[in-house]
Amino acid sequence: MIRMIITAIACASMCAACAQQEVTLTVQAGDYEREDCVVSADISALNPSSSSVVTLYEQTADGKQETAAQLYFTENDKPVLYWILRGKTPAGTTRTFVAETGSATSTAAPMEVEDTQTALVLKKEGRPVLQYNYGRLDPPPGVDAAYTRIGGYIHPAYSPDGNVLTNVQPKDHYHHFGIWNPWTHVIYDGKLYDLWNIGGKTGTVRARRVEGTYKGTVFAGFTALLDHYIFNEGAEQVIMNEYWKVKTWDVPGSFLWDFESHLHPSTSLPVLLEAYRYAGFGWRGTPEWTKENCEMVTSEGKTRPEIDGTDARWIYVTGDTQTGRSGLLFMGHPENYSFPEPLRIWDQNSNYGRGDAFINFAPTKNRDWELQPGGHYVLKYRVLAFEGQMTPERADRLWRDFAYPPAAAVVK
Repeated sequence: MIRMIITAIACASMCAACAQQEVTLTVQAGDYEREDCVVSADISALNPSSSSVVTLYEQTADGKQETAAQLYFTENDKPVLYWILRGKTPAGTTRTFVAETGSATSTAAPMEVEDTQTALVLKKEGRPVLQYNYGRLDPPPGVDAAYTRIGGYIHPAYSPDGNVLTNVQPKDHYHHFGIWNPWTHVIYDGKLYDLWNIGGKTGTVRARRVEGTYKGTVFAGFTALLDHYIFNEGAEQVIMNEYWKVKTWDVPGSFLWDFESHLHPSTSLPVLLEAYRYAGFGWRGTPEWTKENCEMVTSEGKTRPEIDGTDARWIYVTGDTQTGRSGLLFMGHPENYSFPEPLRIWDQNSNYGRGDAFINFAPTKNRDWELQPGGHYVLKYRVLAFEGQMTPERADRLWRDFAYPPAAAVVK
């Protein structure tokens, strides 16, 4: 595996007991050209606290130039600094930065989170990128109440020009919810349950609470807790907890965001995600897109008539909108189960010949996945919303930046 390498060189301090005030960071592009790449580095050497202000400068031929950076503490309190490696960085080259602690400045934060009391809206410079819903959504009048959803889905997801690229509760599939992540054939204690097709009344997924939100100069995001329920003879039981970690990044020109699903069986029994043709991370496209005006391409060069059932690192879809042409690029991570993951899509003959847009990364399409009590199972995806057209070359570059993220080391 080829990785983009970051080396952090700690500056000398006055004494071993003193906290360092400055760290030098060198970013090596590796074997690939980089462009507006998300970069992160462990800056434990600075010994920052949650109230610390860290300023980042790039050292160039013209001197030190400040660049936007954002400090984030992981679950184990590791301080990580994030920034965007602006512009193009040729393969094999190195760029140098200095991170230092100091006083706060009054610069505006372009990446924001708005809480509407039923949803979180992630924004970039005031424009909505996506909306995570945690409130109740009832089905249309006359539709079975089993199709009620207690949050736990993303809708709308937008293009940079403001076009809505998702759809919820369409009349042909009331159990479709924009971008969502349920499982279809779930075996628990010897019985089969379906948490995707909620009209069958054997299970569902519900949002429980928002664990935290974050905003700043580089990214905005949230961590949310969801529960996976089974229904058995009138009784409800939670058999899995799931954490969603979503971040949207301040990259130019497009909307770039990451989605992580962290699954934890919640009882003393295992949960078997049985092989089935669709399950997991799914997207139902805007109703404006049909076989007449949208197209799909995968990392393996497949187009829409050929895609269903094939494996891919990424897939993009483009379609006509009110402002021209918009699209979404979906990228899977090499650490995901069954990578490169099988795809379930609707081809141009689906949905009674309409050919509506639907894409699903289905890691259990061809094999079972048993989740053990006490286990922690992670699936990672990155999404780019864009205007105009996508090319396989650009999709490959974006996927490499996601698949082989920066690695950080501190040299004393």
